[in-house]
Amino acid sequence: MARIYPICSSSSGNCTFIGTRGHGILVDAGCSFRALKNSLDLIDTRIEDVEAVFVTHEHSDHIKALEQILKHTKIPIFATAATASALKDYGKIPSDAQIFDARDGYKSAFFEVSCFKTSHDAADSAGYKIKFKDESFGVCTDTGYVTEEMRNALSGCKTVLIESNYDETMLRKNPNYSADLKRRIMSGEGHLKNEDCATFCEELVRGGTRHLILGHLSKENNTPGTATSCVKRFLEQRGLIEERDFTLSAAPVMTSGEYIAV
Repeated sequence: MARIYPICSSSSGNCTFIGTRGHGILVDAGCSFRALKNSLDLIDTRIEDVEAVFVTHEHSDHIKALEQILKHTKIPIFATAATASALKDYGKIPSDAQIFDARDGYKSAFFEVSCFKTSHDAADSAGYKIKFKDESFGVCTDTGYVTEEMRNALSGCKTVLIESNYDETMLRKNPNYSADLKRRIMSGEGHLKNEDCATFCEELVRGGTRHLILGHLSKENNTPGTATSCVKRFLEQRGLIEERDFTLSAAPVMTSGEYIAV
């Protein structure tokens, strides 16, 4: 049975496993190498059981374990060419590391993976659509708005992990964030707020998505309850009922072993 297993998801770290018990792929590797291995152990999966890693962009909360993965395993790494260059230019991975171009697509006996552009202040941020047998998954975080590429790629995916980064009122009132940082987060190259996520979730559900997972929640400007309540309320106001039309959950900051089966 295919499943999606959010290993970590927040402003501090992001990593998602998709596959079956003992075999799968990773989207991002934003926790420590040790935490990644320990998290995989919780679902009886070794790091060697990971077929490939797909990187969304070069920010540290998405690539913390990447250098150690390259050093200690033979797992192939995929990213867009601009992201690969940024990783090397910023010294986050060795300059001679082999990174495969995600825009060329990926196909194996188990998976077919394609990437799509998101809008974020990175070299070339991307999300991923993953096909496993007859099931399809989408992972999309770090985008200031919903792009047409996102819409086209994620429409019809049965399970989607979608960014619901911040509650606008909480962010605006946060005394610890500078005005510049607030503008950056709320910009078209920042992050997706709860209300915009909810609007897109309606599109997804009406397009065939059954399982919604809200991800990359800000620990300072959002809560799981705030994000899920916003999405649920919006969908139910439009006649879509939880458990009948969709399931809804928030990805954990760090997993304790839960996964979503499809």
